[in-house]
Amino acid sequence: MKKTAVLFLCVIIILCGCGKNNLAMDQAISFRQKLLSAKQCTFECGITADYGDTLHSFSVYCEFDNSGNMSFQVLEPENIAGITGNIRSQGGELTFDDNALAFPLLADGYISTISAPWIFMKALRSGYIDSSGENESGYLILLNDSYEESPLYIELYTDQDCVPQRADMMWQGRRILSLDVKTFACL
Repeated sequence: MKKTAVLFLCVIIILCGCGKNNLAMDQAISFRQKLLSAKQCTFECGITADYGDTLHSFSVYCEFDNSGNMSFQVLEPENIAGITGNIRSQGGELTFDDNALAFPLLADGYISTISAPWIFMKALRSGYIDSSGENESGYLILLNDSYEESPLYIELYTDQDCVPQRADMMWQGRRILSLDVKTFACL
């Protein structure tokens, strides 16, 4: 009788735990569906790139359309504020004083800092949702994707409504980019 009671309690505990995990995964899937059905997503993000010997930080305003294209405007630092550009899967284009400059999505063997928001959105829309769970402020969603044939892992931190707040990107075995996301909206 005692063994049956213990077994019954174990089953209930396991089922309760699964329900909580399913809620977090349901939120992640619901968020993905919202992204895929939106005509456009807009957001500001602060980007920090750690290339080992150098650290770069700046902020941009981004508009991502449902075709996978992104336009952006640099907000900070002040000396490059106002530079705009577009990123598509083939590469990018920077515009400054009405002059266009093409740039690769990889620079010196690293993901270029300016392409981080585009890569972030691409992974949100099509990367494999590995797992998700609740944390103190919302959800943590782990995404697996690839970039230039190398694995790309993203730890996405959201609020209680599953709106992105922060993302950390790991590529080629180390954390290389962090994004602090603000004013994320799907239109």
